[in-house]
Amino acid sequence: MKLSTMLMYDGNPRSAADQVVGLEKAGIDTVWVAEAYGFDSPTLMGYLAAVTETVEIGAAILNVFSRTPALLAQTAAGLDNVSGGRAILGLGASGPQVIEGWHGMPYSRPLGRTREAIEIIRAALRREKLEYDGKSFQLPLPSGEGTGLGKPLKMLTRPERSSVPIYIAALGPKSVEGAAEYADGWLPFMYSPEGAPRVWGDALAAGTAKRSADLAPLEISAGGLVAVGEDVKDFLDFARPMAALYIGGMGARGKNFYNDLACQYGYEAEAKEIQDLYLDGKKHEAEAAVPLELLERANLVGPESYIKERLAAFRESGVTNLQVAPASDEPAALVSQLKEWVA
Repeated sequence: MKLSTMLMYDGNPRSAADQVVGLEKAGIDTVWVAEAYGFDSPTLMGYLAAVTETVEIGAAILNVFSRTPALLAQTAAGLDNVSGGRAILGLGASGPQVIEGWHGMPYSRPLGRTREAIEIIRAALRREKLEYDGKSFQLPLPSGEGTGLGKPLKMLTRPERSSVPIYIAALGPKSVEGAAEYADGWLPFMYSPEGAPRVWGDALAAGTAKRSADLAPLEISAGGLVAVGEDVKDFLDFARPMAALYIGGMGARGKNFYNDLACQYGYEAEAKEIQDLYLDGKKHEAEAAVPLELLERANLVGPESYIKERLAAFRESGVTNLQVAPASDEPAALVSQLKEWVA
């Protein structure tokens, strides 16, 4: 397995970049840069390209609503150029709260829109003239819309690579099936090796059955908090706020993908309690209600022998790129140790 990390920063992207330089020297293979409604991720990704040499730099994720497919292709091509072919384009639909509340766009046809966007992005990176007649995108604009002066165009500059890896962040069965069918990689969240086959096994199999022979096998990037030692179980508490936020507060009642996932894992009662507490403003109580078993399965916290068992479990479940959040005073040293174990 490769090793990757999701870049977390305190509001200053430059300090985050300093962390990445140290982790690159320790052997980290990929760094993922998030984007919600704070700083944009391509700016930081470009900065990372300038201060690193080997690490892959991935967006996790850019949503398919706030940027056109052509702009996403331009962004991927630009990042791939300045990084010397190290860019990964992570895409997703995000959710109604961000898309409608922050970007002011209707959250409609997220699955179809994602598929169409990827088809257009790939065509643009191949420097084909963009002519597309889809349900979400029409290029050029059809007769009767706009000025009527639009014409098919191809990218002016030559990309570093004619195909930049495209990963999809997906949780629902149809979106996971789509990722397995036409994406280069899949970015699941709150991934449990034990629960994944039950929740996503059928969707992955259905998508893989339709996968083009031109595509390499699907890459899967997932993981969690990592702490190694004989007395580190309390470190799981550091994962509670994030789990409670997503299960309880990332969306409304009846429209929370992460709450649905916890239910599918078998924690229906706990998921409801977490959501009720979180939406009532009782965040600490919601954190305490996150099941310890779920935290144990979605993270890697324990003695060395146990961590090696968890690494094997993630690998055997199909994970090819293990995401790690080192819980250590010396994160680079922990990454270096993990690198030896997954080699």
